[in-house]
Amino acid sequence: MEKSVQELAEFLHGTVEHDNPELKVTGVNGLVEAGPTDISFAVPPHVEHCHLSKAGVMVLSPADPELDGRPVIRVENPRAAFAALLELFRPQEEVERVVSPYAFVSKKAKIGSNVAIQPFAVVEDDAEIGDGTVLYPHAYVGKRVKIGQNCTLYPNTTVREDCVLGDRVILQSGAVIGGDGFGYITQNGKHSKVLQTGNVVLQDDVEIGCNTCIDRATVDSTIVGKGTKIDNLVHLGHNDVLGENCLVVAHVGISGSVTVGNNVTFAGQVGTVGHITIGNNCVFGGKAGITNNVPDGSVMGGYPAMPMKEWLRQEAQLRKVGDMLKKIKAMEKEIKELKSK
Repeated sequence: MEKSVQELAEFLHGTVEHDNPELKVTGVNGLVEAGPTDISFAVPPHVEHCHLSKAGVMVLSPADPELDGRPVIRVENPRAAFAALLELFRPQEEVERVVSPYAFVSKKAKIGSNVAIQPFAVVEDDAEIGDGTVLYPHAYVGKRVKIGQNCTLYPNTTVREDCVLGDRVILQSGAVIGGDGFGYITQNGKHSKVLQTGNVVLQDDVEIGCNTCIDRATVDSTIVGKGTKIDNLVHLGHNDVLGENCLVVAHVGISGSVTVGNNVTFAGQVGTVGHITIGNNCVFGGKAGITNNVPDGSVMGGYPAMPMKEWLRQEAQLRKVGDMLKKIKAMEKEIKELKSK
């Protein structure tokens, strides 16, 4: 594919500076990797390094400074423009919409139109697969599962019995939806399993990363709200309820029976205790340990989680402890010498 700078500007609804009509753009790449026929983008704080990139065309915002004479396309949101360019230059391959004879699909299952079920996928009794959904090899769909329209289940994904997926849900490889919750009763030193009879509900436009596990509820539903995106290697315990448009980064562990509001961001390796409520529009820094209820709009870090400014202040003070100990030892030595006189 080849596109002129002007064609790309029209595609992105942007304006051109320093157009080069002879330049044909053949690809899109990152700031460092881009070559003379590539288009790239930058946002602060990387804009100041644009002149080091070999990209033939840059996508910048109107507020960014003028570049070194090469073509620039100005748009309001360069990051969103870059995402659109990726879909233009690197479209996903079309999947043949057939049910493979090497797949196992129960005669009791309900399969929508324009569905792809690839070799060795399994669809159990009374499962429902919505229109336009794709099941890659070794995807497993349990009994009575309901999957909406235009979903994608990549290889080796598991959706256990009775779980529900909305429309446009994406499960990356290795994701397990509806595994048993971690529920046991301890008597006389022995652990007895508590039957987990609920399910998991993933609402519309949810994406689940590789090897992430979301446990079924004990008696009701573990719920992930519309538009929430969950990274790789995340664990959600039984009876959790996550709100809409949350971001959950890798290695996060959310204990059972936690309720999370809308638009909450958990950075990597955040952990929580169980049975707490987290409000809307909160942000938690990496490795934060959440031990209590959290009100709306909180920005927190550290363990136990505290307001971010307080945590940063404590961290700055901790870095001074070594010097303080040296001073104390020097003072102790001086006092000892004074007492010996």
